[in-house]
Amino acid sequence: MPLSSLSDQALWPLALWLGIVFLLISGVIGLSTIIGPRSNSRRRNLPYESGIPPTRQPAMRFPVHFYLIALAFLVFDLEAAFLFAWAVAARDVGWLGYVEALVFSIMLFAGLLYLWAKQAFDWRIEHE
Repeated sequence: MPLSSLSDQALWPLALWLGIVFLLISGVIGLSTIIGPRSNSRRRNLPYESGIPPTRQPAMRFPVHFYLIALAFLVFDLEAAFLFAWAVAARDVGWLGYVEALVFSIMLFAGLLYLWAKQAFDWRIEHE
């Protein structure tokens, strides 16, 4: 049996599955567009937070600084997840795994130093 027919034979279930998934997603989106509710009222475009409609404008905008802190937290939180996985398999990966984890940690520490140098962790809030 030639190699090309063997690879075609092995890929047809994947192509069938992708086709069915595409049809299902298209059908759900199409049906929701056709039979879904439509509302163009002004009330729909009002901000709604914590289950209570706002009664006035906020006193001040959220500084972008808080988003930077959240983003930095996510990056370093993922570092902990990767290092935890490495720690579980530390004996199996040997010295090469240790060196890879060390290089990974050094790169993330360099990222931390960069954030520190750019004063991303400065908690002083400047008023506009």
